[in-house]
Amino acid sequence: MVKFKIPKSFPKTFIILLVVFALGVGVGQKFIGITQNKPQVNFEKNTPKAFTSEIYDKIKENYWNNISDGELLDLFRLSIDKNGGSTGVAKFENKEKLLETINKSISGMDEDQRNKFLVSVAGVVLNSLTPQGRSGLFTEKQEAQLKNTVSNINPEKDLYKDLRLAKGASEAAVQQAYQTEEAKLANDKSPEAKEKLKQIAYARDTLTQKDTKQRYDQNQVEPTIFAKIVPPATLYVEFKKFSPTSLEEFQKAFDSYKDQQLNALIFDLRGNIGGAIDATAYFLGFFLGKDQYAFDFYHKGEYLPFKTAADKLASLSKYKQVVVLVDQNSQSSAEMITASLKKYHAGVVIGVPTKGWGTVERVFPLDNQISQNEKYSLFLVHSVTLRDDNQPIEGRGVDPDISIKDPAWPQKLLLYFNNQTLVDAVKTVL
Repeated sequence: MVKFKIPKSFPKTFIILLVVFALGVGVGQKFIGITQNKPQVNFEKNTPKAFTSEIYDKIKENYWNNISDGELLDLFRLSIDKNGGSTGVAKFENKEKLLETINKSISGMDEDQRNKFLVSVAGVVLNSLTPQGRSGLFTEKQEAQLKNTVSNINPEKDLYKDLRLAKGASEAAVQQAYQTEEAKLANDKSPEAKEKLKQIAYARDTLTQKDTKQRYDQNQVEPTIFAKIVPPATLYVEFKKFSPTSLEEFQKAFDSYKDQQLNALIFDLRGNIGGAIDATAYFLGFFLGKDQYAFDFYHKGEYLPFKTAADKLASLSKYKQVVVLVDQNSQSSAEMITASLKKYHAGVVIGVPTKGWGTVERVFPLDNQISQNEKYSLFLVHSVTLRDDNQPIEGRGVDPDISIKDPAWPQKLLLYFNNQTLVDAVKTVL
């Protein structure tokens, strides 16, 4: 299990196990230590009955909503029929009848057919849970992929290759290579050239800063936060996603500008695909101060409140005028932060409604397995998140204070802060 690394300067009283968004093109894993699983029925270990029963029990105990036995049994019945089994009944009376039907359905199958059937039946049931497509069975390979996603590692990408350099090239060599590649693309106005320019600029930014270069050289961990000054006096901080290094990156980004004469901040969450929710209470503490009511999770009819877990960040507190940028691709943890900043009027949110990806998933190891060649775990929606008006983020998103689709948005922003320089800086960024 991967854990989020909290800096030593922070108290350890608010450490939730690592929570990660579910990717739109795949899946993610989210952990939150709230419940313990207790087996309800004993079977011979590592049998089809034990495997199916454990999945059934863990759904019942840990799924975010109060699903009845009747509802869950019906999902299994439909899945068995869909996967070529034969239930022969309109409904199962109880779980025992389900397990009897599972055994009958796999009778006569060889081991490979049996395993594929059991995995497919469980997978269809999990994918059918609301919101559809968020829960499922994970293989060890999928878990490894998710751990890389958590840590912002892409094993298939090499930033040095983007600049035609060997791994470990010096910062000076990186800068020179960037200038060479940029010159080649200077007169090319094609979309491909623009995308290539973005790639090499990202590689340069990552590999010419000591901390980010060191992390990348050692573990292929890419940065998640970039900061720069938008002249004359606005700090622009782009936050791409949440990862185990983001909290430290965030502090260093602001600390590096603490002596600069800056009076406004643009905090860009556009395209932020979410990530480690356990860090959210710390990020919000930097803005709001410690022990502020930050956000809620909703689980089985109960609201699970969380407070901020860090003091205000001194190098951030000087910014009295804050703009938060969001778009339709801001999701998960980014939506939670947006909702809290909006609730506390800690910044003016500009953009369009966010994605509306408001589920928290947890990976549950399975004690019972059906194959010596593969190990499965349960990936399950465990909670849903709520926005500033206490409505679920899921399917709704978070609405901005000012819509970027409104032609009068610059005038509306000016009414908030009476700072034309900040308005101009936002225009530059947009």
